Order: sequence, then structure tokens, then C-alpha cells
Amino acid sequence: MRGKVIASIVAGVLIGGLAAVLVFPEARNAVFAPSSTTTTTGKALIGGPFTLTDQHGKKVTDKDFRGRHMLVFFGFTNCPDICPAGLQLIAAALDKLGPKAEKVTPIFVSVDPERDTSEKLATYVKNFDDRIVGLTGTPEEVAAIARAYRVFYEKTPNEKSPSEYGMNHTSIIYLMGPDGTYVAHFTPVTTVDQMVEKLDKTL
Repeated sequence: MRGKVIASIVAGVLIGGLAAVLVFPEARNAVFAPSSTTTTTGKALIGGPFTLTDQHGKKVTDKDFRGRHMLVFFGFTNCPDICPAGLQLIAAALDKLGPKAEKVTPIFVSVDPERDTSEKLATYVKNFDDRIVGLTGTPEEVAAIARAYRVFYEKTPNEKSPSEYGMNHTSIIYLMGPDGTYVAHFTPVTTVDQMVEKLDKTL
């Protein structure tokens, strides 16, 4: 069991790191052109319009979150380790941030719409922080926001118990601006203090 947990954590870190290299200009330059004279002017192609359903059963769009920063994290409620760790990180950072946390909406987007209903999300996100907004939708709606945020996800079958399948997914936490544009990102190895420092400077 411990081996599976470790393997899952390693997979999450690798997927997150690969996504960063492929999506973020500064990460690509650091890996493929690590020159001290390299300058980056490109913007990360992260974010865009979406329509989903929140944990209260209400239909929402990206426009409902305008005017506030967003911490956007993708996962699923049956996730054994990466998702709980990411949500705990977000909750702890917002607590430590103090009053400035009121300017941030933490969002957890399920990549498992087959199992993650609004009711299930409501129970799940409440375990971490009442401020977290849980979002789900149809498979098509989830696929659309995943494309917009350059998020990878796939089902990992369980032959012995088909209903207990897993999900591999990008484990990056995105910080988006009040206008919905990308600001920064965090990985599974980000510390609470590092997230707080970035948020404090940004807000």
C-alpha cells in the first residue's frame, strides 16, 4: 500500500513538472535553453471561458469569479494523496495569509464527473475549507476546462473492481488574476510559506 502511495505522489510530481515544462515559457527556457542571457516575453496559455456546476448544484461560468484571484486545482474526490495534500496546502496558505485571503477564491475542479456529483463535492471540499468551491459538470464541460487550463487527465482502470478506478491528472495549482489571466503556479512540493509569500506579493 505504501508503495502505491509513493508511486502516486511521484507520478503527480512528474505530471505536474512535465506540464510546467510544456506550458510555461520560463520553464521551457530553463530546461531547453538555460542561458543567463535568455529573456522571455511569452505568456502562459492558461485559462479561458468555462461553464460548470458548483457543489450547491448551481450553474456557474468563469465570469462569476471575475474581480477576485482564483487558486484553481484539478483532481477528484477518490484521490488518495495528491488531491488532499493540495487542498490542505491551499487551506493552510489562506489561513496564514489572513485578511488578504478574502481576495482569493480557491476552486477544486473534478476530472471525474462520472462519480463526482455536486453533493459528493460539497461533502468533500468541506473537509478542507468552507471557502473552497467545488466544480463538476458533464464530461464535455470538464474536458473543455481541462483544455483551457492545459490539464492532462486519464482514467486508470481497476480490473478487479471497475467502479474503483483511479485518475492520473496534472497536479499544478494555478493562480489566476481578477481578469482570469494566468499569474503563477504551484506544484505538489510547494510549501505553505512559499505559497503565502507569492500570494502576499500578488494581492
